[in-house]
Amino acid sequence: MAAMRDFSNASFPPEVIEIMTTAFEAAIATLPEPVHLSHITIVAKSILRTADAGERDAAVLERIALMELQIAQRR
Repeated sequence: MAAMRDFSNASFPPEVIEIMTTAFEAAIATLPEPVHLSHITIVAKSILRTADAGERDAAVLERIALMELQIAQRR
């Protein structure tokens, strides 16, 4: 859980957690097998960061997370 340390003070109501879960599951479902832990971590951190900034659309959260994953893979 050290990777999620940046979000130790984040707090989300249940309806936002549902939106984030939907976005996370949709993003992970698009990834080719095998899905690497590092990819899961990048997607999760992106969704947490974007939701913490106020985004509440699951499709937008998913798209941003997948774009960040693509950028991270190019580095």
